[in-house]
Amino acid sequence: MSRDGGVVHSPNEADEFFMVEGCFILESWNREEDPAVSIARARVGPGVTTRLHRLAGIVERYLILSGKGIVEVEGLPLRAVGVGDCVYIPAGCAQRIRNRGERELIFLAICSPRFRQSAYEDIDPLPLA
Repeated sequence: MSRDGGVVHSPNEADEFFMVEGCFILESWNREEDPAVSIARARVGPGVTTRLHRLAGIVERYLILSGKGIVEVEGLPLRAVGVGDCVYIPAGCAQRIRNRGERELIFLAICSPRFRQSAYEDIDPLPLA
């Protein structure tokens, strides 16, 4: 980032990776010099449920771009979500999402402060496959 102006960042599709939680992630913005926020695109395949997890000290929001799912956030009833919905997940709350459609569920994961792998905690009672 420039001291006297902004920056335009274009993520490279080749940088997308599979996260053990069960989805593909493409980091759109996650920089040490901008600790306030990170933005990642998440893709969840049809019929897939991500692992139950929580983020220590990080608030997360899911902004649904395409597809439909069922979201589970600690303290709330299960909720169907679709295009345009925004899910607010307080720091430290257990969370997961299931793709209930026949196409990929795609959403932005917007974290504040920015996502750090050290904050991720897998709390799913099922062992990793």
